[in-house]
Amino acid sequence: YVKLAEAWVVRSGKSSTVVHPPPHRSEVRHLQSAARMPEVTTDHLDEKQVQLLSEMCILIDENDRKIGADTKKNCHLNSNIDKGLLHRAFSVFIFNSEDKLLLQQRSDAKITFPGCFTNTCCSHPLHTDSELEEKDALGVRRAAQRRLRAELGIPVEQVTPDEMTYLTRIHYKAQSDGVWGEHEIDYILFVQKDVDLSPDPNEIKSHCYVSKEELKEMLEKAKSKELEITPWFSLIAETFLFTWWDNLQNLKQFMDHHSIHRM
Repeated sequence: YVKLAEAWVVRSGKSSTVVHPPPHRSEVRHLQSAARMPEVTTDHLDEKQVQLLSEMCILIDENDRKIGADTKKNCHLNSNIDKGLLHRAFSVFIFNSEDKLLLQQRSDAKITFPGCFTNTCCSHPLHTDSELEEKDALGVRRAAQRRLRAELGIPVEQVTPDEMTYLTRIHYKAQSDGVWGEHEIDYILFVQKDVDLSPDPNEIKSHCYVSKEELKEMLEKAKSKELEITPWFSLIAETFLFTWWDNLQNLKQFMDHHSIHRM
C-alpha cells in the first residue's frame, strides 16, 4: 500500500488500484477534484518507445525562441499541450534519383499516430549542445542525421547535415488519442539522394518510394479512411509539398527562414 494524494494505491504486479478511504467532510471537494485527473500510465506501451519518453526536447515559444527543456513524455501529453507546451521538431523528405519520395509507415509500437503513413522521418532535436545550435539550423540538421540512422538505418556518412536543404518551418497541433498528441514548430528538410536502408521494425512498419501520382492516390484513400496519414504530413502535402517537389533542382527560391507557417 502506498499513500498517494489522500488515496491508498494497492499495487499488484504492474497494475495499481486506487482505494479512497472515507474522507473527512473537508476533504470531499479535494478528492472529487483529484478523481477527475486520470493517471497517465505507460504500462501498456512498448518498452523501447517508453524509454525514449525520457529524452529531453527543446521547449520554445510561438516564435521558435528557446525557453527551456522538458521530457518527450511531457511534451506529448494533451494535458500539457492544452496549456500551450510547444517544442521544436523536424520533418525530413528524401527523394531518390528518380524523383520519388521515400515514405514510412510508423510502427504499431509508436505512442503517437501508430500505423500511419508519413514522410521519410519525423522527430525532435534534443536539448544537447550539438542539437541546440541554431545557426543555419545546424542543430536540427544534426538531429535529423541521427534519427535517419536510428529509424531507417541510413549510414550517417550517406546523408550529412550539409546535404539537407532547410526550407521553412510550420507550426501545427494535433491529437493522436485522448492522452497523447503533438504540438510542434517543424523544420522542413529536403534531401535528394539514393540511400541504403535498414529500417528498425520498432520504429517503422513498412516503407516505400512513391511518385507524385501515387502519393495523390494515397491522400485520396486517406480521405475515405482506407489508410491513415499523419496530420503534419497531410497538412504539408495539401499546401507546399507538390510545388517544392516540382522544383527539386531549384529549391533555393522556396527557402524562407523568417516565416513560421501556422497550420
